[in-house]
Amino acid sequence: MNTSELITKRIAELPDWQGKILARLRKMIRKADPDITEEWKWDTPVFAHNGLVCALGAFKDHVGMNFFKGASLKDPRGLFNGGLDAKTSRSINLRDGDAIDEASLLDLIRAAVALNVGGGGAPSRPRAKKARRK
Repeated sequence: MNTSELITKRIAELPDWQGKILARLRKMIRKADPDITEEWKWDTPVFAHNGLVCALGAFKDHVGMNFFKGASLKDPRGLFNGGLDAKTSRSINLRDGDAIDEASLLDLIRAAVALNVGGGGAPSRPRAKKARRK
């Protein structure tokens, strides 16, 4: 079974509302970046373009969309609501009945791809200077 089939199978196995949200997020990811690749890692759908972009997961009470470099992304609409204390990643957790701001989410996905393609990242911290021996 190829990766695309594994993801489709996972979506079909989920309870109705979770499967619908995952299918919609998958469609949005592919719309935001037609060149993105689907991968299957850690028993979950992962999307990559010049590096990992995001992953989708279904949990007991929500569906999560994890952005691997989310801490480096601007989130003017406040979509991130999970992992806010993590050093690099951020997530969007959606529950049954939650509205999805499609335009803002598409912008966020495109920004995550651009971060990978541009090679940028979070500003590096200045390194402490080592004391020189005399």
